[in-house]
This record gives sequence, structure tokens and C-alpha cells, in this order.
Amino acid sequence: MRLQLGKVETYIHEKIETEKLHFVLLDPDDVTPEEAARIAEMSEEVGVDAIMIGGSTGAEGDVLDDVVRAIKESSSLPTILFPGSHGGISRHADAIFFMSLLNSTNPFFITGSQALGAFTVKRYGIEPIPMAYLIVEPGETVGWVGDAKPIPRHKPKIAAAYALAGQYLGMRLVYLEAGSGAPQPVPPEMIALVKRVIDVPLIVGGGIRSAEQARAAVRAGADIIVTGTAIEKAGSLEKAREKLVELNRGIKG
Repeated sequence: MRLQLGKVETYIHEKIETEKLHFVLLDPDDVTPEEAARIAEMSEEVGVDAIMIGGSTGAEGDVLDDVVRAIKESSSLPTILFPGSHGGISRHADAIFFMSLLNSTNPFFITGSQALGAFTVKRYGIEPIPMAYLIVEPGETVGWVGDAKPIPRHKPKIAAAYALAGQYLGMRLVYLEAGSGAPQPVPPEMIALVKRVIDVPLIVGGGIRSAEQARAAVRAGADIIVTGTAIEKAGSLEKAREKLVELNRGIKG
């Protein structure tokens, strides 16, 4: 059987051929549907490539559905679920990062939650995109909730080994995550080594608050930069737009 990529994954691969990508992550536990809709609209206007929806706590059920619907009504950008568990699935999204937290100490976050959510993804017809998810120090909330053994910041070879293992297990994306709101993003040295050993797109997120930090991650080898907290916590929609423009400039030059 010949592997066929879905619409959203094809879109990602085609865009990566010519540019670095910027995904904005919105947590339904932190934004109202109205705020999410406006941020998504602004994101599309400034050149963001996709909207991710999810969070480590509380991002499920009607709260999640309402935010996804609001985003889709205000923007034509792909909506990709970024679930904290099998509860973070919405029938209204275009795709889902079907991810395994490879450096969790709890099998639930490696394969258990995935098994519980698989039939729901199939029933809703959501496009699954297999992804290796790796938590880097400090890990923040997602590291604690996911029972992760965070990869030390000064040990890039450990990250590279996990990333390559993820690729060999069939994951078609690798995500290095410092954790939402992390005081520092993933080190460029770690990004560079991981990028050298894998052949799949590399996503980097967590702690990226400035154009300089985004640019450093891109120069190190990241294909996709995820931002979220810096935009959600901007203080107003006008400041959120300014932050979007700044970050997007750092990513896309």
C-alpha cells in the first residue's frame, strides 16, 4: 500500500520546500472563542501558516469545540489539534498532531492515550499527522502533566537520539518542546544536532518570545516555529498583533 499524505500534511511539506513556517498555538483554557477568532484572523493577515489548538489542562469538550469553530469561521488557515490527552479531540478541526511523548516515564502518554483516542479520530474523519514529541528542560506544565523526564538542555545528543528513534518508528514530524511560558527556548545547539540526524521536518516551540529567539531557532535548523504564550499574554489584541508581526518577521526574515 502506497502512503498518501493528507491535505494538511501535504500543505506543510509543500510550504517547507520554500520557506520556514510559523504556527500559532492557542489554548482554549486561556482564550475565549472571540479572542481566538480575532487572533486567528490577525495571524492569517500577517502570514502565519497554521493555527494549533490545545493545552495541557482543560482544553477539551465544549470549550475546545467552541474555540475551534470560532477560528474556522474567522480564518482559512489549517486548524491542527495539539491534544494533551485523548480528551483534546474536536470533530471541527482539520487535522491532529497524533503524537507520542517519547520521553515520558508513563506509558499512557506514549501509547495509552493514543489508543483511547484513535477510534474517535477515525470516526470524526480528522487527518492524523504522526509526530514524535520531546520535552526539553524545563518542560513547564506539559512536562509535569506528561510525566516527562525532560532532556537536559546541555545534552543535545540525547534529544537527537530520541528524535531519530521517533523517525525510525514512523513519526513524520519531530517536535522539540521547552514548555509553554518557559524562561528560555530550546538551545540552538540542540536544534542543530537534531536537524542534522533526522530527515523529517523539525518543529520547535516553548519560550520563544522575540524575533531574535525565533531567528536563532530557524538559523539552527528548525523548519516550523510555534509561538503562543507571547501572543496570548500580550495584554490586548493590538499588542498581540504587534507581537505576531515581530515574531513572524524573525521566522520568515
